[in-house]
Amino acid sequence: MPFWLELLICACLILGSLFALVGAIGLYRLPDFFTRLHGPTKATTLGVGGTLIASMLFFAHHTGSLSLHELLITLFLFLTAPVSAHILAKAAMQQKVELTERTQGQPWDDDH
Repeated sequence: MPFWLELLICACLILGSLFALVGAIGLYRLPDFFTRLHGPTKATTLGVGGTLIASMLFFAHHTGSLSLHELLITLFLFLTAPVSAHILAKAAMQQKVELTERTQGQPWDDDH
């Protein structure tokens, strides 16, 4: 395997791992549901995407042909993660989940 390809794969893996770590720390440390929702939907999605791109590059070199499985997984992940986060946020607004005092942008009341 060429050295530049190994460096590219390692960079994708390290970058993906760092994004996944930041997403996991955000999920653990952020104070309420709405702020915790950003960890898995933003950073962790990019982390899994980086790991899948590294996998796609690695197996494309070893098999000699481009495998679209990883690309399709990445595409579906980038499409479904924001949609599921939106649905979770709407359900939490409907249930009137408690917010911390520091959370800005309060959801609309029923009066408006």
